[in-house]
Amino acid sequence: MNPDRVRRHVEALWDDSIVPELVEYIRIPNKSPHFDPDWEEHGYMEAAVDQMVRWCEANAPRGMELEVVRLPGRTPLIFIEVPGEGDDCLLLYGHLDKQPEMTGWRDGLGPWTPKIEGDRLYGRGGADDGYAIYGSLAALGALAEQGVPHARCVVIIEACEESGSYDLPHYIEALRARIGTPSLVVCLDSGCGDYDRLWCTTSLRGLAGGTLSVEVLAEGVHSGDAGGIVPSTFRILRGLLSRIEDERDGRILVDSLHAQIPPERRAQAEEAAAVLGERLHTRFPFVDGAGPATADPVELVLSRTWRPALEVTGAGGLPEIGNAGNVARPRTDAKLSLRLPPTCEPEAAAATMRGVLERDPPHGARVRFSADHAAPGWEAPAVAPWLDRAVRRASATYFGPEAVYMGEGGTIPFMGMLGEEFPRAQFLITGVLGPESNAHGPNEFLHIPTGKRLTCCVAEVIAAHHARNHAG
Repeated sequence: MNPDRVRRHVEALWDDSIVPELVEYIRIPNKSPHFDPDWEEHGYMEAAVDQMVRWCEANAPRGMELEVVRLPGRTPLIFIEVPGEGDDCLLLYGHLDKQPEMTGWRDGLGPWTPKIEGDRLYGRGGADDGYAIYGSLAALGALAEQGVPHARCVVIIEACEESGSYDLPHYIEALRARIGTPSLVVCLDSGCGDYDRLWCTTSLRGLAGGTLSVEVLAEGVHSGDAGGIVPSTFRILRGLLSRIEDERDGRILVDSLHAQIPPERRAQAEEAAAVLGERLHTRFPFVDGAGPATADPVELVLSRTWRPALEVTGAGGLPEIGNAGNVARPRTDAKLSLRLPPTCEPEAAAATMRGVLERDPPHGARVRFSADHAAPGWEAPAVAPWLDRAVRRASATYFGPEAVYMGEGGTIPFMGMLGEEFPRAQFLITGVLGPESNAHGPNEFLHIPTGKRLTCCVAEVIAAHHARNHAG
């Protein structure tokens, strides 16, 4: 395989076709079903599927078969098969649903308003991860252009990932015979520590979330009349959160919500910290005077990837400041999101949270924790020597520096499912979500040169996978 030809093929396809397609894809507000319960009626998901299908059919590798699979009452799934040599197979994964709008986009930008500034394509979903289907077929096209053999490839693009992939297990079951037993899974939904090399994700944190509600009154009353008699629901809620989290440093206080960090992951964290240094925290938009939880880069990597962390992502019962009268409010709600170590069981974690938060409610308040989201984490199996050589060679060829291994702080439920389904498979989990790309937030962008180089690296790994099988 000639890497210069791979690079030319991929860059031309990205410039001439993929970037324009992503510009149009960003315009579609195809929010994940958790954020748009009427997604089917609105038709945005169907519009995104139709756009991707048209492009795939126009750029189909030889022998490709594509089907939009539809199970009753579930989001659609794009299923692609590309024939290859031998009995082995390889699975490539991405998703097409998006997070909601979020506030804070700077002037001239918006979630559904694509804009290219230099190397960046701004807008919701381009990097997370609308590019995945295009990058997957572009990598296969680069191999076909040189006649480089590969195993049979299956591409799965789901439409429910941002809602926890609750539809996906049903599709995996329905398509089990057609998928086969892949020996390599390539997922393009992860992040990268910088845009200078290939980053390989070794673990993903899980997630347990829900709503904590505190009630003490049937209705609001005058705060001057009630103050000192009626306990504040905000104060009670604040105290309940302190049962889980130390408010001074964010440390999670419940032992069962932690996990042992394997020595190999600590060593990889040290390598990643040495590469990134202060960039681990300078990439975040701190206000003047604010800074990270610690200055130790190794501890920052481990805290982001292997330690639990709590965030209050929403609140209820609190009027806007302009409408906040002198009233003792009857109720306060907080939406909680607890990131979990990769090996921590999410359902058990949610049950633990409920037990800790609802136990012995202060002042007899009505306290309820309603768990509504539990997603498993994932830890990769030990990387096979052939795959390690392939990713390091690919990074050196198309980026310059060698690849780096590091865990990610986010959650991709599909990885936990596949880890259980295919316990002998190897995994290449990677992506383009790097510094300032701000997935799920305002000003999200795709770094176009990284998308191109990553596509080339995927082609290299697919070719190495076949060569390894051919060599026995």
